[in-house]
Amino acid sequence: MTADTDVAQDRPDRLYTITSGRSRADDTDLDLVTLIVSECEPEPGMQSEHAHILLLCSSPTAVVEVAAELGLPVSVVKILLTDLLATGAVTARHPSAPRAADQLPDPAFLEKVLVGLRNL
Repeated sequence: MTADTDVAQDRPDRLYTITSGRSRADDTDLDLVTLIVSECEPEPGMQSEHAHILLLCSSPTAVVEVAAELGLPVSVVKILLTDLLATGAVTARHPSAPRAADQLPDPAFLEKVLVGLRNL
């Protein structure tokens, strides 16, 4: 057996330990493109994966990118992110989140665009 084989065999136990035995994230709002932003610095004694996420997400980072950087399955990363969201250590936002009313385009402008498209 090689070292790579040993690591592969230990991986399910390690993932079980990382997630404290959980197999699903409580928060189902996280998808692959949800952007994660850290709100604080890692603290001494913090789980190493949580600390790595906080450092990685100092700027908005997609869930799928976090998983790739950590080398962990997305399902495991979602569990870790749910933990961090619960404590306020990170925030999450979907890139296509609805805009506030004051950020929407002017209805008159949209009407002009619609008329222009119909005239094509």
